[in-house]
Amino acid sequence: MANTSTRTLRLLSLLQTHRYWPGTELADRLGVSVRTLRRDVDRLRELGYPVDAQRGVDGGYQLAAGAALPPLVIDDEEAVALAVGLQAAAQDAVEGIAESSVRVLAKVVQVMPVRLRNRVEALRAMTVPVRWDDATGPAVDPGALTAVALACRDSERLRFAYTGADGRGSERHVEPHRLVRIGRRWYLVAYDLSRNDWRSFRVDRLTVPHGTGSRFRPRDLPADDAAVFVRTGLDKLPRPYRVEVLVDAPAAVVRDRIGRWSTVEEVDAEHCRMRMTTDSLDWPVMALGVLDADFRVLGPPELLDRIHAWGARFGRARGASRRRPRSSRWCSSPGSDG
Repeated sequence: MANTSTRTLRLLSLLQTHRYWPGTELADRLGVSVRTLRRDVDRLRELGYPVDAQRGVDGGYQLAAGAALPPLVIDDEEAVALAVGLQAAAQDAVEGIAESSVRVLAKVVQVMPVRLRNRVEALRAMTVPVRWDDATGPAVDPGALTAVALACRDSERLRFAYTGADGRGSERHVEPHRLVRIGRRWYLVAYDLSRNDWRSFRVDRLTVPHGTGSRFRPRDLPADDAAVFVRTGLDKLPRPYRVEVLVDAPAAVVRDRIGRWSTVEEVDAEHCRMRMTTDSLDWPVMALGVLDADFRVLGPPELLDRIHAWGARFGRARGASRRRPRSSRWCSSPGSDG
């Protein structure tokens, strides 16, 4: 018979997999008597797990929802599935999900045995994700996110290779502070030890992040919080294009479709003005395309050139499709009437 602690964990694992367990069946699974099962259930209750009991001939046990989430017991397969799922969620577009996923992923990976980490990495490496929004943001390696998140949590100095916006590479040694997600991009806020100043780094541009084992006392951030620090830095970056468009659609409709990435002002009940600041004109073209409404570009002139270029490309595709010879649906054979 397993020792009491091991058996209690096994009991908890079984209760977490079934909505309801008949008492005799649960006792058989554990290899104990019904009386011992009752004592083990009482022990779980003392630990804070709300276990409901139904008395009688068909009596049994069920793990109920409690006021707080108790520790979960999961097996190897469940641990691998959890880690892979969290890696996928770390790049999800659902507001709030990605940040939580990174925190949980860091906790799971930290206590995961090496054999399971290898399985998780193999699954990740051999799986090709399908993402509809790859054009709106760069892919971020979940492994890098996890390493950075752990260093932030443990106040451990971090080293990594970094590629700047100008394409030049450098080696960085930092005191990591927080991870910030804005849109589809992740940023690390950290104190750069070689430059003696606070910096924000795009996580998709850093490679091979690893903790040095050296701990530090956190410094005071020169901003209200990490998100404010990143946004302030982004606002200072040069934005070459300021887009302004009059749209033949109600402001509410335009806000619903692209308001997250633009500023929409009502002109009248059927028209609105859309403004956007961007470093690429491809995104405004795509945004205007999904509006399904007529519009007039007020600026910049380069946007009109880009729209014309897209239109010409689509026109060529349409013409090429018309010129393509149609394949014969029916194949004639000797002696046939066709």
